[in-house]
Amino acid sequence: MRKIDIKQQKFETPREKDLLRHLISTSLKYKLWIGLLIAINLVGMYAYYRQVRFGLIVTAMRDYTSWGIYISNFVFFVAISLVGSLFSSILKLNNNVWAKPLIRVSEIIAVSAIICAAVIIIIDMGRPDRFFYVITHFRIQSPIIWDVIIISTYLVISFLLLFISILPDIAVCRDRLTEIPNWKKRFYRITAINWSNHPKQAERLNKVSKIMGIAVLPVAFAIHTVTSWLFATTWRPGWNSTNLGPYFVSGAFMAGAAAIIFAMYIIRKELKLHAYITEDHFDKMGRLLVLLSLIYLYFNINEYLGPAFKMVGIEGDQLSELFTGQYAIMYWFVQIGGLILPLILLMFKVMRKPFPIFLISLSVVLGAWFKRYLIVIPSLQHTYVPIQQVDESYLHYIPTWEEWAITISSFASLLLLITILIKLFPVIPIKSEEHDSETIVEPNIK
Repeated sequence: MRKIDIKQQKFETPREKDLLRHLISTSLKYKLWIGLLIAINLVGMYAYYRQVRFGLIVTAMRDYTSWGIYISNFVFFVAISLVGSLFSSILKLNNNVWAKPLIRVSEIIAVSAIICAAVIIIIDMGRPDRFFYVITHFRIQSPIIWDVIIISTYLVISFLLLFISILPDIAVCRDRLTEIPNWKKRFYRITAINWSNHPKQAERLNKVSKIMGIAVLPVAFAIHTVTSWLFATTWRPGWNSTNLGPYFVSGAFMAGAAAIIFAMYIIRKELKLHAYITEDHFDKMGRLLVLLSLIYLYFNINEYLGPAFKMVGIEGDQLSELFTGQYAIMYWFVQIGGLILPLILLMFKVMRKPFPIFLISLSVVLGAWFKRYLIVIPSLQHTYVPIQQVDESYLHYIPTWEEWAITISSFASLLLLITILIKLFPVIPIKSEEHDSETIVEPNIK
């Protein structure tokens, strides 16, 4: 393989050099990271092969706990994907200039997460051909169909949002990066679709961007609302609540914002983008996370206060399992470590510095995943109809190694997708605000 010398590249500005540098050079650390993620995915593929060959019996899911860790992952990935609309729609349309360096990061995470969400739901079906039965035996009465429709729509819009924002920079890669492999040159030439930064092109792109930014907002709210309906339309304690829709949406925004902060820190450190992702960005994101956490805290109080005040029937039993039973450690970590403590800490400016807020965001993201686990599993183990005369395995749910392997593989796939997209495209827009009106760049089609 020909070694690429970054010094042979001809960059017009220092900004171009800073933002395109990682597209040219490939470090040993990057290769080892990719190798690790691929190895994890290979183990997950073997576990999935066993699941397809022997059936869902290799999992711990049974008639009562029919949704396991896969659905927890699905809801988590959908939650993380919501961050794309938070930045691409709400902050962009409000012209929050400070958030512009973070928009593409959010869009990359959104596209990667929604792809993983779609894949994990197919894995949960047992065999991949069952997904086609959902399509061929289309029933609009089924909440599963609602989810299929809204996830497909959100995936398309998220992809278009990412492509629209990245198109001018693909043209820059096409024209500036001469010392790269031929396959990469062809890739940039095809995906740039003859972009030349002509004023008419820029005007049309801006219009489409605004339209898509508006369109993604109701779809983003709908995707998590419809996901909550999958639970709310199922007769289980803890799910029989009209609060689930806004509860899911608010939790998704908080988890997504924490994921952005986590990604910001890694990207800033590894790609040496300290001049573009500044401490001010971390400070503002910390303030935003405080606001989103307060909203989520309000819906948490709504979700638990009513049933906990009464503590009657099967719902009382389920809450006892959460508060003081086998799920108590996980539940209180979610509430304290993933919500209350981060909320308190982020009120202090010193905790909104890059490294402290990185650790806080990690705690929020972990809490968000455990929260999705608690939403799914305890409710399924407490049915309104008494569980009688069944095998002992029906009464408990402990994920098998196959489930854990596929779960870890799904997270590795998410990180792999994000890593590849960051390696292929500039993670921060090359054209800064003051250079938006630069001269036309003729496409290099040689």
